[in-house]
Amino acid sequence: MRTLCASTLVGEFIVIALAGLALGQLSDVPTGTLWTVSGIAMALCLLVCGLITRPGGIQLGWVLQGGLIASGFALPAMFVLGAVFAGLWWASIHYGRRVDDIRAARERATA
Repeated sequence: MRTLCASTLVGEFIVIALAGLALGQLSDVPTGTLWTVSGIAMALCLLVCGLITRPGGIQLGWVLQGGLIASGFALPAMFVLGAVFAGLWWASIHYGRRVDDIRAARERATA
């Protein structure tokens, strides 16, 4: 699960950086404010990569997904991208747990 979730968050990191660049060109948001908010969101993506297996890590990831969707109020394309990444986040958790269960069953069978 960790690998799939971390991959999704790294993808989000890249999308947030690119959205920051686009928003800088398309809006009147002050550059300092734009990159402060984008930088915090990008740092949180990397932080959650390390917290996925700890208590609350998955929930913090869901909060990030909500924030990405909410960023659509500043850049409307982010509504769609946020929804796509929320779906990827769900799939990463769902299928990651399945993979973990299969690996655990295989290890029990070989032991």
